[in-house]
Amino acid sequence: MTKTVYFGAGWFTPAQKKSYKIAMESLKINISVDLEHSYVPLEHQYKNIRVDEHPEYLHDKEWAIATFNGDIVGIKSSDVALFTYLPLQEDIGCGVELGYAKAINKFIVVAIPDEEWGKPINLMSFGAADIFIKLSDLKKYDFTKPSFNYYEGAVY
Repeated sequence: MTKTVYFGAGWFTPAQKKSYKIAMESLKINISVDLEHSYVPLEHQYKNIRVDEHPEYLHDKEWAIATFNGDIVGIKSSDVALFTYLPLQEDIGCGVELGYAKAINKFIVVAIPDEEWGKPINLMSFGAADIFIKLSDLKKYDFTKPSFNYYEGAVY
């Protein structure tokens, strides 16, 4: 049985875009993920408007509240919450999503790029996650068999 995934990730900086691309390629080949029915926020922007491509919508409250609420629905309706986390470029949006997923008892996987593995992470992100994996392990991680681990790096 496959699992649906809420895929939270930043996509604004070059490093975030790189991690996003690696994660999406991994999810496409991960046999434990039902990607077709999963929720990828970038693919569910209100009216398909991406503010990174259309900054004129940064002040559009209809876009903002509809996109935010859509993402909340995505977290609620997915089996698992997955986040890419870059210790050197924390994304506040992912932090909110992590907290919400934790509050509603979703199983939370945090994938950290291999080159940043072991670098210090924020206490709140550390505490919210159920398991930390290297981004390179995402393609074979079995979402149907949840387990717990601690992050191996420092926490601040």
